[in-house]
Amino acid sequence: MKKEQGSRYSSIAKRSFFYAIVRLLETEYKIIGSKKVILMIAEDIERLHKEYYPDMERRSLGEIVWQTTAATEKKPHYGKKAEDYEVKTVILPLVTKEDIEEKIKGSYDGRGLTNQKQMERDIRVMARLVKSAYEQGGLLSGAEICCLLNRSLSVIGRYMRVYHETHSDILPTKGMILDQGSKPTHKASIVNLYEQGYPEVDIARLTNHSIDAVSRYIKNYKNVKLLLEKSFNLMEMVRISGMGRQTVIQYRELVELYHPELKYLRADNENNSDEDKEHESKGEIKGTDEDKSKNEDKRKLKRHNKKDAAKKDAAGAIEPPPMLTPVGVNPSFRNHRH
Repeated sequence: MKKEQGSRYSSIAKRSFFYAIVRLLETEYKIIGSKKVILMIAEDIERLHKEYYPDMERRSLGEIVWQTTAATEKKPHYGKKAEDYEVKTVILPLVTKEDIEEKIKGSYDGRGLTNQKQMERDIRVMARLVKSAYEQGGLLSGAEICCLLNRSLSVIGRYMRVYHETHSDILPTKGMILDQGSKPTHKASIVNLYEQGYPEVDIARLTNHSIDAVSRYIKNYKNVKLLLEKSFNLMEMVRISGMGRQTVIQYRELVELYHPELKYLRADNENNSDEDKEHESKGEIKGTDEDKSKNEDKRKLKRHNKKDAAKKDAAGAIEPPPMLTPVGVNPSFRNHRH
């Protein structure tokens, strides 16, 4: 009798969404096989449903549910499709109480939002969305930010530039974390901290990058610096380093920013190269091997003198402004480089 009553109560639990999936797989899809396999499939479907459609109790006023790229993704290989990325569902604070209060205040004073104030508000909301997504394990792309803020890609790009020019941290967008896009902002910040003497562990934490990514950026930076010191031209650096032409140019600009004497050296080498081509075209570099050797020695001496003068100029030049020491970092680490 007790067993019969128990079976009556147990049937109530079997009217759930989970068992509805099991019945659907068995009846409509005619999946025949182990009952355990069907239960496992039903569990996965139920889990996905909970992830993509979280409970309303989890959401507050002004929050939206958004599916984006998971932060566990690595730098994509060539040809990887958007649907191949792992997806993460996040809850984003699109509108907060502070935003509403700001709107009310603007209505009362009769001035509303000027273009400057509108941009400042958009940048603040953009940073809030990107950081919130990253804290929940997601990476927002520029296109997603455009949709959320109803702004064009060019406007969002300008907002990004303004933010990174006025803040010491880096917004952890998909492009920044996965090293996509042509903007060197993350490279510049990482190199800036490296030149100040921060260890790679601190650089990774301050820039929201993995230690492997930071090591890769610093390695590429040092390689380009070495090639510049050896007087290799752009195309030679591209072939030797294996990096793209635009990427090499970005690293070269960073090297010359912190080591201006290499910029003078490169300019001198390019001028000498042009002069040699001009002389060759006019037939002026003809004669014995001894004459060519003397001309080459003269050019080397000239380059050496210019290099010394460039070093003296660089010594008196104004250095690039260092970033402010972030909160929570021991200043003693600044001169300790791994």
